[in-house]
Amino acid sequence: MANLFDLTGKTAIITGSSRGIGKAIAHRLAEHGASVVVSSRKADACDAAAAEINELVGRKAAIAVPANIAAKEALQNLVDETNRAFGKIDICICNAASNPYFGPMGGISDDQFMKILQNNIVSNHWLINMCAPQMRERKDGAIVIISSIGGLKGSPVIGAYDISKAADMQLARNLACEFGPDNVRVNTIAPGLVQTDFAKALWENPAILKASTERSALKRIGQPDEIAGMAVFLASKAGGFTTGQTFVIDGGVMAL
Repeated sequence: MANLFDLTGKTAIITGSSRGIGKAIAHRLAEHGASVVVSSRKADACDAAAAEINELVGRKAAIAVPANIAAKEALQNLVDETNRAFGKIDICICNAASNPYFGPMGGISDDQFMKILQNNIVSNHWLINMCAPQMRERKDGAIVIISSIGGLKGSPVIGAYDISKAADMQLARNLACEFGPDNVRVNTIAPGLVQTDFAKALWENPAILKASTERSALKRIGQPDEIAGMAVFLASKAGGFTTGQTFVIDGGVMAL
């Protein structure tokens, strides 16, 4: 079974991968043999994450290519630099996202709403369509969008974010239909509450954390590595017959 998860010779772009879930995914893909491109807005953070991966796997598995996902030209540069360094892109992980507002929908500004839609939906659309043509030509590729269980339910405080994550699920379904004949698979992962800096507003307050974890079967917060394993599955031969799906990894929140 181990060979089903072997990613030797594969190249992966992971956005938002200098920390949190994206960084965990980059680590695990590299451990399974892939070359990985670490990308986020800050060059120093990308460099540090890539160096950490290379030291741990004992080879030059990772490079750093900073990119602001809201800028189309920056995403094109990310793709171009990846192709220049590794010759191809086999795996695209759209992990980077924004949520600049915490509160009821009636209080969100237009700028905040538009930033959420741009970074969490439109930028994913851009990057995927920059990577997909070569995958389709080779008749092989894996695309994974990190969504959220928020896309499956409502919220009084992160409604716009949840709207964007529901759209990501539909984006994956649509692209799975389009790309499927060329053996390019598109799926989403929908994490529950995970202990990352991005989700700090939902776990640094003990009362909010207790309320959130009490609503789950496991009664605890998740860790980034508990999401990364699914990304490895979806990127590898093990997930070769899987497309158009959303995989909920939430400690049992949606089961209750």
